[in-house]
Amino acid sequence: MPIFIILGIFLPRLAAILLYFFTNWFSGIFQTWYWPLLGFIFMPYTMLWYSVVVNWYDGVWGTLQIVGLVVTAVIDMTSGNRARRW
Repeated sequence: MPIFIILGIFLPRLAAILLYFFTNWFSGIFQTWYWPLLGFIFMPYTMLWYSVVVNWYDGVWGTLQIVGLVVTAVIDMTSGNRARRW
């Protein structure tokens, strides 16, 4: 499992693909197929953090989990969208 944590930090999409194909990490988390697909494309860190909360914390959203969600959402929103300098 530590290898997936390291992959999740540096390569979140690769970690999500490996978790999807080689484990049952995402089974039962999402009700439809389009939320994980949208998370994979636009917000991979947030999708992985959501699955961590569901799997490790049994879906209980405390202060740590909410702070983690906010941090991952900020990372997702700022990592791929570099401002263009004119």
